[in-house]
Amino acid sequence: MTTRIYFGSNQLGEVAALSLQDALNELDLGTLEDYRRTDKGVMGQTLLIRSSRGEYVLKGNPLYAGQLQEEKFFVEQLAKHTSIPVPDPYLLHEDTHLLGWSYAIMPRLPGNHLYDPTFQASLSQQDQEEIACMFAHTLAELHRWKVPDAGEYDPVAQQIVSFAGDYLDWLYGTIRHWLHDAEQYSVITNEDVQWVDEQFKNAEPAFRFKAVPGFVMGDFKFENILIQNLDSRSSGWQISGLFDFTTAYFGDGTADLTKISTRYVREGQPELAAQFLRCYRDLVCAADEEKCQHFRTRLSMHLLYQRILWWGEAKATGQVTWAADLPFAQWAEQSIDSILALLDE
Repeated sequence: MTTRIYFGSNQLGEVAALSLQDALNELDLGTLEDYRRTDKGVMGQTLLIRSSRGEYVLKGNPLYAGQLQEEKFFVEQLAKHTSIPVPDPYLLHEDTHLLGWSYAIMPRLPGNHLYDPTFQASLSQQDQEEIACMFAHTLAELHRWKVPDAGEYDPVAQQIVSFAGDYLDWLYGTIRHWLHDAEQYSVITNEDVQWVDEQFKNAEPAFRFKAVPGFVMGDFKFENILIQNLDSRSSGWQISGLFDFTTAYFGDGTADLTKISTRYVREGQPELAAQFLRCYRDLVCAADEEKCQHFRTRLSMHLLYQRILWWGEAKATGQVTWAADLPFAQWAEQSIDSILALLDE
């Protein structure tokens, strides 16, 4: 399932215009006028298409059986459970005879990516702060979709399937898996493992307390978000598009805070990371003040998970540009503490 896939790529390869026209014909989407690869398309799986009927995104050559079916489920359900714009309708064509693989075509959503340097340069500091808080409000809305048990969507069973054991079994098991995977590419000492186990032990009460699982996007980051200012005369920043749900599951929504907060810090904007985290925390506290007591601990564990993945990937690829000489536990603790400290500013 998606929660166990992190590294992999199925490129679309060369796609002929005639084949694309056939694909459009299958879904009654008009005459092909133009197409190109997306600038930062997910793992090379997407094309931008313009036809006589409008602008679309094609996503194909799935990474695993059921990827597109799973994403279609989340798009359709989020359209029902939230007001957040998602690429609906998500038109799925499962037959592989036209393009050599199954594909989905969805509407191209409007707006700008925050990673675009030209767009970034047009924003004032107030704009940036409002956008950071708007991201927090978006996540809070996503996380209000609750389910009885933590788990993931199974496209074969066509239903949400609970994780084996409970949520902590899955979370800790996954973290341990990737920590031991990193041993193939770097030095992970017994002291590192003991330190990680100690974090598990200390965090367990926080995850046991009022654990009501909700939707977790799993990849909430600039690349998967489009934004617009709907009223240029005043504060009107809104999400205009949210997409790529191939790592979505049901668990603790705090996990979705890690990528954007860390991105802000890495880009020298810790004040925006603080704004994002504090806005989300305050929203959670307003809904459940008792739950807020454990916010920091939960966030620390998800940050640890993220850093284990980063450490293993960086060491495996040799692209280490940070803390190359520090032991894992020391580097991870310093990195996590620098994020958590933003909550106190």
